[in-house]
Amino acid sequence: MDRVRVTSRAGLRGAGLPVSRPVLVLVGGAAGMEPADLEALELVLRGLVGLLDELDAVVVDGGTDIGVMRAVGRARAAEGGRFPLIGVAAEVAVDEVAFEPNHTRLVLVPGGKWGDESPWLADVADVVAGPQPSLTVLVNGGAITFEDAEHSLGRNRPLVVLRGSGRTADAIAESADERSTAIATSPLTTVLGPHELRTHVELLLRPPH
Repeated sequence: MDRVRVTSRAGLRGAGLPVSRPVLVLVGGAAGMEPADLEALELVLRGLVGLLDELDAVVVDGGTDIGVMRAVGRARAAEGGRFPLIGVAAEVAVDEVAFEPNHTRLVLVPGGKWGDESPWLADVADVVAGPQPSLTVLVNGGAITFEDAEHSLGRNRPLVVLRGSGRTADAIAESADERSTAIATSPLTTVLGPHELRTHVELLLRPPH
C-alpha cells in the first residue's frame, strides 16, 4: 500500500491520485458493526467489484482494517478486483489502528481526533472524480457517519443509504430525528435495500455516452 501525507487541500493535486474517474465513496460502520453484518456486507460488495472494474471506477473510504473498510478490501481481494481503493485517514489513526491491507493507497491528512478526516474524504473524492460522476454509499455507522453524509450532500454528491444495515443508516431511513430527517429528505438522498445497490450504483456511475 502506497502512503502519502498531505497538509493542505492544494496538496491533494500532487498526491498521485487517479483523476477523472467515477468515484464510489463508502462511509459507515467501523467498530460498532456486528460480525454477521460485516459478512453480509462483504457479500453485497463482492457483487459490485466486477461493475466497478468495468466502469474504471475508484473507491474512497477511511482505510482502516475494521467495519465497512475491511469489508470492501476483502471483497476486492476475493473477487480479484483491479479498481483503486483509496483510504483517507487522519494522522491520529497511525498510532491507534491497523490499515486494511488490500487498499492500494492511503492518504494521511491532518487530524488529532477521529472524524477530522471526514471533510478530507470528500475532498479526495472531488479531486479523483473531477467531471466524472460520483456517489456516497452509507452503511450502518456512528456519529461521524452523519458528518460524512452531510459533507457528501454539501458537495452535491448523491447519497445512497443502505436500509436495514443498522444504526445511522437506519436512523436516516426512518427519519428518526431532526438531523436524520434533513439527510433523508434531501433530493440527493436515496434509501434502498442491499439487493438494489448494484443497479443504483451502475445508474449513477456509468458515464453518459
